[in-house]
Amino acid sequence: MESLVDKLRDYFVDCQGRIVNLRDLRITFKIEPGSSDDDLLRAHLSRTLVKEKIVVPLGRKDGEYKVIKQVKPVRVFAPDRVRRPIFDFRWPQDREKGMEIEIGEKIIVREGDLITLGGVKSKGKTTVCLNIAAENIEKSPILMGNEYTRFIEGDYVPDPRFLNRLDLMSKWVEWTNGDGYDRFTLLPVKEDYAEHIVPDKINIIDWINIDAGQLYDIGKVLEGIKSAIGKGILIVALQKGEGAVNPRGGQFVRDFSDVEILLDGYGKYDDDILMTIKGCKEKSSPIVNKTYAYTIANEGTEITDFREVVQCSSCKGSGYSHGSVCENCLGKKYSDK
Repeated sequence: MESLVDKLRDYFVDCQGRIVNLRDLRITFKIEPGSSDDDLLRAHLSRTLVKEKIVVPLGRKDGEYKVIKQVKPVRVFAPDRVRRPIFDFRWPQDREKGMEIEIGEKIIVREGDLITLGGVKSKGKTTVCLNIAAENIEKSPILMGNEYTRFIEGDYVPDPRFLNRLDLMSKWVEWTNGDGYDRFTLLPVKEDYAEHIVPDKINIIDWINIDAGQLYDIGKVLEGIKSAIGKGILIVALQKGEGAVNPRGGQFVRDFSDVEILLDGYGKYDDDILMTIKGCKEKSSPIVNKTYAYTIANEGTEITDFREVVQCSSCKGSGYSHGSVCENCLGKKYSDK
């Protein structure tokens, strides 16, 4: 006859990660409160199963336990261990130069990586996202955009501005196959992203909207989507306040980003952008804290004149010299390298 402790071990296999209590366990195993079996139940929970690391007492309430999720050691150097290659990922092109922007030579992207784009409103997050989709169209990327779709007359349709951008980009990218079907997948997802991630694909989310009072939630969102991506990669756009150093969510974003990129205005023209490589976990040469400038052209669809810029030597990055706008950088704080 199976002992009570063995019954408990079997029962907890399907309860891993859950909270259990004495009252419910008594009902499940038909144990009378105050009986000898009840004493045995308490002893197994508080001593035997705690020692075996099957449950842990919560302490906040007598008789409550958390069932521990069981894990097995992972063998690293197994004979059949596969070394995953660098992900075949293409960054946007400088359309004037006809070549990939130069950060692509320095940033190493691997399966499961998360690339975050923290940008001020109207500073080119969508331009970068759609150019990434275009350059990687042969991999059938997944698009989820906060402003990519609209719900009209009971159905989701492409947002007019989004569709117009794709039309303009059709001059140099084929969005459809020979039968006229999309070579990408557009999902009308604006929340619960982890549930809709398509594993092993390039998933592009432009952008994640988080309530101002719950910015700490971004960490859980990013953790969830990274867990779901499998062998694919993630590109996630996030809003950044005007003048803010970090995107909304700050350190919570940095904790999960494998590559963190910031987008700000560069000078007085809306289409001039400053790109800062804030973080990069793997690189072929130094790139963290390097800054680049470029111009967005053709109604927000093309990146042009991409080049590295450095802090202005005349004003030391303040934008002002001798009480007036710096004559060297014209107040941009940076100048071409």
